[in-house]
Amino acid sequence: MKNSVLLWTAVGSATLLAGCATTGGLSKADKRFARGEYESAITLYKADVAKGKNVAAANYSLAESYRLSNRIDQAEGYYKAAIDGGARKADAGYYYASALRANGKFDEAAEQFTKYAETGSNRNLAAQAEAEAKNALASRELSAMRTNSEVSPLDEINTPASEFSTTRIPDTKELVFASGRDGKVYPGNGEGFNDLYAVQFADAQQLTGGTIRKLDPIVNSANRHEASATYSPDGKMLVFARSNDGSKKGYLSVDLWVSYYREAAWTEPEILRGVNSSTADEFSPVFSPDGQTLYFASTRKGGLGGSDLYKAIMESPGRFGAPENLGDKVNTVGNENFPAISPDGVLYFSSDGHPGLGKLDIFKLDKGKAQNLGAPINSNGDDFAPFFLDKQAGVFSSNRAGGKGSDDLYRFRENRTKLVTFLADGTLVERNDQTGSTTAVPNETVTLFGATGQQLQTTTTSPDGKFTFKLDSTAASYSLVANRDGYFTARNSLTTIGRKPAQEALPNPVNEVRIPVTLTLTKIVKNKAIVVDNIFYDYDKANIRPDAALELDKLVETLNDNPKITIELSSHTDSRGKDAYNQALSQRRAQSAVDYIISKGVDRSRITARGYGESRPVIANAKTEEEYQRNRRTEFKVTKIAQ
Repeated sequence: MKNSVLLWTAVGSATLLAGCATTGGLSKADKRFARGEYESAITLYKADVAKGKNVAAANYSLAESYRLSNRIDQAEGYYKAAIDGGARKADAGYYYASALRANGKFDEAAEQFTKYAETGSNRNLAAQAEAEAKNALASRELSAMRTNSEVSPLDEINTPASEFSTTRIPDTKELVFASGRDGKVYPGNGEGFNDLYAVQFADAQQLTGGTIRKLDPIVNSANRHEASATYSPDGKMLVFARSNDGSKKGYLSVDLWVSYYREAAWTEPEILRGVNSSTADEFSPVFSPDGQTLYFASTRKGGLGGSDLYKAIMESPGRFGAPENLGDKVNTVGNENFPAISPDGVLYFSSDGHPGLGKLDIFKLDKGKAQNLGAPINSNGDDFAPFFLDKQAGVFSSNRAGGKGSDDLYRFRENRTKLVTFLADGTLVERNDQTGSTTAVPNETVTLFGATGQQLQTTTTSPDGKFTFKLDSTAASYSLVANRDGYFTARNSLTTIGRKPAQEALPNPVNEVRIPVTLTLTKIVKNKAIVVDNIFYDYDKANIRPDAALELDKLVETLNDNPKITIELSSHTDSRGKDAYNQALSQRRAQSAVDYIISKGVDRSRITARGYGESRPVIANAKTEEEYQRNRRTEFKVTKIAQ
């Protein structure tokens, strides 16, 4: 979102300095940076790094250039290089954590935010870091969340430039949006200045076959940004966000402007009185469906964070009462912007201060609580500026991967197909080998792995040993693992394949299916024999059959899960046949099993083959086939535990 939020949030506008008190002694890159010309500053700082010139400081300035042009996801590596290089910048740790979060690295972000909260010298950022650490951890749970919405790009409109922030002209089928496609280049990010455009679709339902026109010249200007239009319900009042040209006050500020439709023409836009603050930015306005309330974002003093959402009530045509902050149910220490009101009166908005999937996410205020809309509407990129075409469909903006430009427009529609959310409903227990009973294990870490071994989530068991993981809504297989010193790794698997109920059996639009799973911790006791079940051999043979291989693969997994143990694998026969023959056969079978395990990558020094023939029966004087079978067994025992 290089162009859109850059100019419509506090981070992207108030900090765009057009100059500084003195430029004496500054490098060419620093001068560009001080003027807010981040795109050219980035090129110059990269050249400094390549030359080995003030590397740590240049890396930090590179990171800041990306952050201040609203590309903090690209700043991660530069912040780390600056910190590792010893750059003495008090806020580097906080913004490094922010970059990690923007890239979906939630665990690392939480660790860095916590570190900054404990050691950071900027008190305001330290307080924010504590909240951000909690948000980053909460964001992990959102990664598996999906909703029953369909999303598709509006490629009739999207270009390599930025397109964002839509509305509709009342009583027409024209959709209005902002774009930098034809604008003069803005030096802050190398993209065009934004103007307002309208598109008339040939197919208003599918939003295809559009004819695009620029709004009246009286609204658009060559060296200022115009964006985020909203119309009164009668179509006679247009409110939009406009920046200055950067020549005043030393920075590119943003205000709300208004134009009226009178005598078949739009009037010259003017500052919207009673709403704007002379010392802050106001942007992303939107009328309520009845036209009596104007919602907008502002960076004015007294808010909770960078930009907050406000509302102002219209007291008379074109005149609004004092703006009112929407409060802490909506606003956070981060940035809230781009409000929208659905046809049924629900507030939607964008935020990077509530737990999300990366950068800006879209939320709705549901029963007084901000609810993340989840994927596929939200992504690891910036997702913002929702606008409703009807109760089930609308348009939003995103700079997610795969688009045509820095920001693109996407259509969303609610899918009437009922969704299923799978959850692993787990319990961690410890087995008592003497009694056979189990007890719950609290405060232990459990990890969820995907089918290919990638780590997906971690959690901690509750006082009663319970834990829960949200799983992907698509069919997949998982492994769950828990470790404790002195115990065999507890491992179990589950799958959602074939567990999705039929549509007619689902009572709600989104339904939970809980899959029970138990992990059992067993204490490692040296020289205690453990039977490996279902290891069968053909008569008078020692080769590993396919059914035996499946069981031996489990033992390979045990050895991989517990890399500190060394084992003896033993084979036993029944008492039928001569002693010497049984001894030799059992040794061949034990060695065959060990060779198989070594072939799977286990170090041969960790496993020894031992055949005991008929010398160690489980049942002495066996007489029945069942008793003989129990004596014909394969076992392993731990002989050594490395420190």
